[in-house]
Amino acid sequence: MTAWVRGQVQGVGFRWYTRANALRIGGLDGFALNLDDGRVQVVAEGPRDRCEQLLEWLRTGDTPGRVDGVTEIWGTPRGEYRGFSVR
Repeated sequence: MTAWVRGQVQGVGFRWYTRANALRIGGLDGFALNLDDGRVQVVAEGPRDRCEQLLEWLRTGDTPGRVDGVTEIWGTPRGEYRGFSVR
């Protein structure tokens, strides 16, 4: 799953909290990355139900900053990531 989070999500610890939540959910590999346009990109691979939990948290959870919207796409996991990192 790749999600793009828009709003006030840079400079507020959003990526760190996203990583912490992915680790809390467990079984997810991927990363959170600041984009030049002010959004944060989140890539998560793992069981679909766990990816859905992370996506739900991105949309409605107690995130730092302010989330105005989340757009996601689903694809086939590539297995390129180990652990969940902040980039």
